[in-house]
Amino acid sequence: MYEIFWEYEVRPEQVAAFERLYGADGEWARLFRRADGFVETLLFRDTDRPTRYLTVDRWQSRAAFDAFVDAASSAYAALDRQGGALTEREHRLGAFDP
Repeated sequence: MYEIFWEYEVRPEQVAAFERLYGADGEWARLFRRADGFVETLLFRDTDRPTRYLTVDRWQSRAAFDAFVDAASSAYAALDRQGGALTEREHRLGAFDP
């Protein structure tokens, strides 16, 4: 398993749009589902700071994720730009093997 963790600070007026884009049934997850080796996307909202979120993208392997990025780079970049308009800050915490 290969898991990628991201932290976001969302613009308060964009919380609903962010949740639609990054949630388990959002556009990111729909894009990922087209790839072999995608497992799931998890979205967490901070209980103390309601504009702070954490996502976890789970893949069967790093190779599966890398193959997806190579194959879908333009769609990935377009969604990244769309998400950037919803956030004040985005930080990749890292990629981990459980």
